[in-house]
Amino acid sequence: MKNDLQIISARWVIPVVPRNTVLEHHSVVSENGKIIDLLPTKKALHNYPQAEHIECGSHALIPGLINAHTHVAMNLFRGIADDLPLMEWLNEHIWPAEQQWVNLDFVRDGSELAITEMLLSGTTCFNDMYFYPNVVAKTAQEMGIRAFVGMIVIDFPSAWAASVDEYFDKGMLVHDEVRALSRVNTTMAPHAPYTVSDDPLVKVRTYADELHVPITMHIHETEQEISDAVAQDGRRPLERLYELGLLNPRMIAVHMTQLTDEEVKLAAQQGIHVVHCPESNLKLASGQCRVADLLESGANVCLGTDSAASNNDLDMLGEMRTACLIAKNLSKDARTLPAWQALEMATINGAKALNVSNEIGSLEIGKSADIVAINLNHISTQPVYDPIAQIVYSASREQVSDVWVDGKQRVKNKQPLGIDVAHILKKAAEWSERIKTS
Repeated sequence: MKNDLQIISARWVIPVVPRNTVLEHHSVVSENGKIIDLLPTKKALHNYPQAEHIECGSHALIPGLINAHTHVAMNLFRGIADDLPLMEWLNEHIWPAEQQWVNLDFVRDGSELAITEMLLSGTTCFNDMYFYPNVVAKTAQEMGIRAFVGMIVIDFPSAWAASVDEYFDKGMLVHDEVRALSRVNTTMAPHAPYTVSDDPLVKVRTYADELHVPITMHIHETEQEISDAVAQDGRRPLERLYELGLLNPRMIAVHMTQLTDEEVKLAAQQGIHVVHCPESNLKLASGQCRVADLLESGANVCLGTDSAASNNDLDMLGEMRTACLIAKNLSKDARTLPAWQALEMATINGAKALNVSNEIGSLEIGKSADIVAINLNHISTQPVYDPIAQIVYSASREQVSDVWVDGKQRVKNKQPLGIDVAHILKKAAEWSERIKTS
């Protein structure tokens, strides 16, 4: 393997582990895609004189951000059905649009648009749930980002499969294909309790155990979901999932905006992971996840953007800020969810949920060199007293200057490398014309 020893030095290095740590005038040393040292810059230059030196003098280095819940191809639906509640948004706009437009080309073009947006804003790994996951996987691998693609399951036909059995059959084929890709893994991805019946859910649990993969699912997203479930069989969705054996450390529960005190405790006791999607929840008026209570109970909580059709961006810096502000307001305590804890949610907590915290999520020796440089020498982030707080509360994604995945630079001086941005924009414009004139 080609030796690619490099030193990335910065004004601040924020490793995330140990928590709430800021290292001044430090460097991350990597070789062949792995972090091999983390030390003061002067020592790094002395100890590794043969290394390539990349200097980010006014920057902070953080681990690559992990977007724990996406539907990336839906970037092509950004803005088609704004200002609507979830079920009206889904039933009257999104699902009909998907029936009409979603195909292999749509998913490829939408994924390219979304992955470019994510890389430019510091996201190096995403967990996706959408049709044609084989296309998302291939596109992610080619564009140099990490991805988890969902083997989706839903009770009704879609552009991807005509029956429950076909969803499973195609999912297994995707799982086999993905094993050959170095940066892509799979999850089982049943859509939601209200769209997947008991027998397929039991099968999902069995497959997840046999394949050793996570399960990702929309759960307790809205009050209507809860009331409909109770009216149907007298149980809240979490109770049903618990009885089916799905509430275990493989479960990544997305949204979770409607939780009782008992359900907060249950989430922690069962070791499930919760994905908080603050901006999508706000925009759809779905409710708010009890993040502070979940964290205090010992549950692992991470962050996701949801789709650009309901957010309307894939900006994890924005999600961190919004998560902090909501949590403080809900608790009526400004000390709730400090900036360093939000950064954990966007990095190491997402890695824990996806069961890859031994590989990514923090800047530690032995982990992959997934690194983001954020330029804090900017009018909106000066002066700097606390770089973590500046990143979470003041910085914008336009201040992300450089991104590395596996030690390979994917964004340099705000420009994506190896990506034809003009072509991606042209395709997006063509889809826009087709969709809005239909």
